[in-house]
Amino acid sequence: MIILFGIQATGNGHISRSREVVHRLRARGHEVQVLFSGRDPSGLKEIEVFAPFDVRRGLTFQTSRGRLQYLKTAFTLNLPRFYRDVYAYDAAGIDLVITDYEPLSARIARRFQIPSIGIGHQYAFCFEIPVAGANPFTRRLLQAFAPADHPVGLHWHHFGQPILPPIIPGHLDGTRPTEANKVLVYLPFDHPAEVQTLLAPFTTHRFFIYGIAELSSPVDKGHLHLRPYSRSGFLRDLEDCNGVICGAGFELAGEALQLGKKLLVKPLRGQFEQLSNALALEKLQLARVMQRLDRKAVQLWLELPPNVPAGYPDTAQLIAVWIENGRWEDIGSLSQEAWAQTGRVPRWDGR
Repeated sequence: MIILFGIQATGNGHISRSREVVHRLRARGHEVQVLFSGRDPSGLKEIEVFAPFDVRRGLTFQTSRGRLQYLKTAFTLNLPRFYRDVYAYDAAGIDLVITDYEPLSARIARRFQIPSIGIGHQYAFCFEIPVAGANPFTRRLLQAFAPADHPVGLHWHHFGQPILPPIIPGHLDGTRPTEANKVLVYLPFDHPAEVQTLLAPFTTHRFFIYGIAELSSPVDKGHLHLRPYSRSGFLRDLEDCNGVICGAGFELAGEALQLGKKLLVKPLRGQFEQLSNALALEKLQLARVMQRLDRKAVQLWLELPPNVPAGYPDTAQLIAVWIENGRWEDIGSLSQEAWAQTGRVPRWDGR
């Protein structure tokens, strides 16, 4: 097939899991044209593997100091340009559109009546899963942002729904030895100085802090190690750390659970998806949650033992085969196959 694959570039998690699916599809002989949107091209790093690709403005959300800014988001949207990009896109010959919650490709599919598949954590909210901070507006916004004919949701548990396990980079196999007092930190929505102030008292641990946009080279401040963007460096520190402190996004938490790392998450205030993720992690007893930068919460979390590795399957390969087989209405069988191959499915009592 000739496939248009849209990737929401505002979060590195979208790029990480899409990298795996695109690789599997191309390895099976399909032509995949990649479309990024939601981030300035200068901010896209280490994406050469996706070539050929296109980058457009698209739509994105604005944040400040750990909180989603709805009004600022509304003022920065450029809907006329967005729809010009939709109508001007040359979709001739495209057999299928896949969107990882990318709105431009979703609208291209609707405009040219091309079948579409949505792959991502956000599509899990099409089903009955734990939710927090929801209201009719946020629910409608989540569903309307990047609609697809066949939504394939990803989550840390199936919750009795046709949902798949997370997509994990293939080389995260857990073979690197763990450093007992090493912690990976990724809190990109919080001010770097406040994060460092939070962690400064815990001198018995080494904190490797990513997500500082203006940082261009490594900086070491005693036990605080500030690191610029590096996919390879980040994954290496993830593999040998003992625990992860991060936002309540989906992909990094899934990678940490796959490796058996203990988790402390801080959801983005006002963001329905992250508040719901934090609730799910608590209910599944997979992580501790702090609603603000809380020194006491960090202290108690540092004393905890690591998690048991999740044992997720090669979800990307299962999806690639399912896409190729063309039975896109039957997501239930795909979900059952994936969870049957999962090493550890947490207990869920349905509440």
